[in-house]
Amino acid sequence: MALIDHSIEKAKEVLDSGQLIGLPTETVYGLAGNALDQKAASMIFEAKERPSFDPLIVHSNSLERLKPYISELPPQAEKLAAAFWPGSLTMVLPKSDQIHDLITSGLDTVAVRVPNHELTLSLLASLDFPVAAPSANKFGYISPTTAQHVQDGLGDLIPYILDGGACNVGVESTIVGFPNGEPTIYRKGGIPVEEIEKVIGPVKVNAQSSSQPKAPGMLHRHYAPNATLLLGDIKTLLKEHDGKDVVTLSLKTKFDELPEEKQFVLSEDGDLKEAAQNLFKYLREIDQLGPQYILGEWMPEESLGRAINDRIKRAASLG
Repeated sequence: MALIDHSIEKAKEVLDSGQLIGLPTETVYGLAGNALDQKAASMIFEAKERPSFDPLIVHSNSLERLKPYISELPPQAEKLAAAFWPGSLTMVLPKSDQIHDLITSGLDTVAVRVPNHELTLSLLASLDFPVAAPSANKFGYISPTTAQHVQDGLGDLIPYILDGGACNVGVESTIVGFPNGEPTIYRKGGIPVEEIEKVIGPVKVNAQSSSQPKAPGMLHRHYAPNATLLLGDIKTLLKEHDGKDVVTLSLKTKFDELPEEKQFVLSEDGDLKEAAQNLFKYLREIDQLGPQYILGEWMPEESLGRAINDRIKRAASLG
């Protein structure tokens, strides 16, 4: 199994040797390798069992250190970087020749981000290269928000996990691109759409599932638990599945029909930030129980509720 520790020096040693590590960010834990090393990138796809047509995100500790890997920086992208980096924003930009096609799945753009995690920023500052770091889980499974989650899923495939505690955002980064100069949201995430629009004005939202994604995390079935996830009015779903092995996943409501241990409340106060932090954690805990069905509900379509709805929609394979 992987060694779990807090040592930046050990993490750097493993990455410098061409191997992979589990890496904390504020969103979820990443599976990180040298983004300029094609062999390391191949190891990421192999460990995750990730399709080669699903591109990876390249991380470093500042915009300046990412500039060699992009060929063009639109003014709106520069504004977003100033507002949200370090932070839960990924931008898809024209790539330079230094980034090979395996990272970008053959696209002429590269997804880049500066994560907002003190330990990881220190590590990235110490490296001579950026890292590619998709979520540190088997492809299509629930994203990891603790070092132990990474250990449970990939611990026998990587030598080291840098332990940065529990992720304080809990859903992946928002992804923004600029096709034909038009700011476009490819994936809803840790930065709400409203916050982005405050900086650059109206944006197009195109966060649709795709079998040939233009950005990471756009595939149809993603973040999936083992149980069947059904979405709707939970009281109605409970009546329809009376006598079956179910658990509930709600924003703040509890139900008299089920025992406490079969109810997962994302935030008793209805706080969408807390709900986002708990989403993947609770889906993993539900998998440990092994029910046949998860009866869930849609979140308010606002702020981080939009990102949570995107994740549960994909977990339920609703496209």
